[in-house]
Amino acid sequence: MQTEFMMHPSIDPVIFGIGPLALRWYGLMYLFGLAFAYFWGKRQCQMPHYAVIGWTEKRFSDLLFWGFMGVILGGRIGYVLFYQFDYFAENPLYLFDMANGGMSFHGGLLGVVTVLAIFSRNTKINFLQVGDFVAPLVPMGLCFGRIGNFLNGELWGRVTDVPWAMIFPVAGPDPRHPSQLYQAALEGLLLFIVLALFSRKPRPMGAVSGLFLVGYGIARFVVEFYREPDAHLGLLGMGWSMGQWLSAPMVLGGILLMLWAYKYNTAASKGGSA
Repeated sequence: MQTEFMMHPSIDPVIFGIGPLALRWYGLMYLFGLAFAYFWGKRQCQMPHYAVIGWTEKRFSDLLFWGFMGVILGGRIGYVLFYQFDYFAENPLYLFDMANGGMSFHGGLLGVVTVLAIFSRNTKINFLQVGDFVAPLVPMGLCFGRIGNFLNGELWGRVTDVPWAMIFPVAGPDPRHPSQLYQAALEGLLLFIVLALFSRKPRPMGAVSGLFLVGYGIARFVVEFYREPDAHLGLLGMGWSMGQWLSAPMVLGGILLMLWAYKYNTAASKGGSA
């Protein structure tokens, strides 16, 4: 007996438009992620172990704006360089073609790291302390972003016959893993819960940042086994996708950072720094 699979609803990516302006689901999800980051960041500013470092709502608001810009610029540049470099080499203006382009988390991460470094220098707050403050704010933005991918019917999973498989019409007639929802759950909601609980108490400087790198890297690496590789890249060395090759160093770096934090910065957890 043939299994009946769910059909992706093929939702219009544009919610509504007024003249040349349009509100898209993906853009709305970005706004939801930004709103949640603002809400949770204000909450963290009230925690004693963050306040003692010098975090205020004014400083956080400034950082949030520039961090959001880092996500957009870094995400776009990273996607072009990591996933579409050959096309970009032939068509440099593709970098600015946001309507037909994509975003890369790993590029967005590099963009945010750059912003954090500048912010750290200007405020005299240690770079790792800035990272520890920001890390719990990121996962729910990723969660909303992946939901946006699902609503758009993009970045679907590999072909499968699991009972919850879904047919994405633009990907052909075969049922596939709804890998966007896997990512929303793992690198989004679950990672947020882990980081929120871990950062409630003072931790050695760098520990929260390290846990974020490990958590995201593992979640992304695992889900890549169920996500369809980019058609123009396919699977690379060792049968890994580009996402896995970019995530593996995050896991290793996060582990080393946590080991370093607990070996050399344990005193920080007693002195109130995050």
